[in-house]
Amino acid sequence: MVARHDLVTDEEVRAGLLTARRGTAFFARKLGKLSYADMDEPSLLPGWNRRQLIAHVGCNARAVARLVEWAATGVETPMYPDMEYRNREIEFGATLPPIALLNLFDHSAVHLSVEWRDLPDEKWAAEVRTAQGRTVPVSETVWMRTREVWPHAIDLDNGARFTDVPTDVLRRLLTDITGVWATRGNAVALTVTGGPHDGERVGASEDDATEVSGSLPDLVRWASGRVPAGEASGVVFADGSAAPAAPAWI
Repeated sequence: MVARHDLVTDEEVRAGLLTARRGTAFFARKLGKLSYADMDEPSLLPGWNRRQLIAHVGCNARAVARLVEWAATGVETPMYPDMEYRNREIEFGATLPPIALLNLFDHSAVHLSVEWRDLPDEKWAAEVRTAQGRTVPVSETVWMRTREVWPHAIDLDNGARFTDVPTDVLRRLLTDITGVWATRGNAVALTVTGGPHDGERVGASEDDATEVSGSLPDLVRWASGRVPAGEASGVVFADGSAAPAAPAWI
């Protein structure tokens, strides 16, 4: 049988698909190291155990796949009928037996990958609507999934670190986060220290912006709110003092 390949030819989209699939594989590897009993333990997300996190990542793949189906067919297929449906779906998924929960993740990831693979080249510019009400080209679903799988692999709290995340993903996460801050009036300027992007600035440009700096992984860890209370963040003010908790992102 001849292998089937992605129909999209845009090199940027193809590169994004590779990163998203690698993130899914990374999450799967960390998930595979958990015992069934481990799934009942807390995740790094406040108020969520690992079961809820796994269910969320699985249900998110289903929701993103619905947007790709919308682009393919032209029939409006929202991610969720409403946000309460999303919450109920996650809570129900978290009650599944461990093997069923693992199957939810596996099957939903494969389904999404196949939907991407089979989407005709000319359909990738089709517009769909996110759960937040934004109208975006369906190509945006690649990043939507990428920003779920890489950080949430870390949230499983069994060894993954932001240093494991590709640099291009870290940089785009910082851009997303500081963009949200800007809409809320939080003027924060971040400067990367060390590595190939040493000195790169992200975020606010105002003269009175709060200035913080740190390595790229540390900045994303801090900005995304994943520094446990009492733990050093690696992010500092201009005078070298430790920065407090970052403004809320989500």
